[in-house]
Amino acid sequence: MTDLPDPVERELESHDAFDRTDDGYELTTTVFETTVAADDAEGKRDGRFRVTVSLPALDAAVADEVVAPVVEDGWFETLERRLEDTFGVAHTSTHDEPVVERETDEVRVRLEYTAWDAAEGVADAKALVEFVEGTYAQGLIPGYEYRGPAATLLENAQDRGQQAADENGRSGGMPL
Repeated sequence: MTDLPDPVERELESHDAFDRTDDGYELTTTVFETTVAADDAEGKRDGRFRVTVSLPALDAAVADEVVAPVVEDGWFETLERRLEDTFGVAHTSTHDEPVVERETDEVRVRLEYTAWDAAEGVADAKALVEFVEGTYAQGLIPGYEYRGPAATLLENAQDRGQQAADENGRSGGMPL
C-alpha cells in the first residue's frame, strides 16, 4: 500500500464508497477499475491526488464482433475530447489536464489535482470517476452488443429507467 497524507487517508477510510487496495483506494460505485492515491502537497494543502480509471477500448467492449479501426479511432477521439471537461465537476481549480491513453484493449484516464481540503479532494475523486464513467457510457455506439463493464453500464441504465417508469406509474417504453 502506498503512503498517503494522514488527512487524505482518514477521509478515504471513512468514506463508504472507497476500499483500500495495494495501490491506494478504489471507488466501489463504478464498474471500472480505479485507483485513488495521493502525496503530500506544497503549502497548507491536504494532498496532491492521482486518480486513474481503466476503461475497455470499444473493440474490447463489443461482444462477438470486430470494430473497424476507423470506428475505434473516431470513438476514442470523441472520448478524448469529451474528457477535456472532466474537471468541470470538481471543486479543485488546481489540476493538470486529463491524460487519456489508449492501448489495444484498454483506455486509461489519469487525473491529477491538488486539494486544499482532504474531504473535498476525496469528494472530487468520486465525482471525477463518475464523470468518466458517464462520459464512457454516453459514447457507447448503438447497434453493437456489449460485454463486461460496458454491458453492466447499459443494464444498470435500463434498470434505473424501468424503476423510474414504475415509480411514476408508467409502463416503460417509448412515449407515444
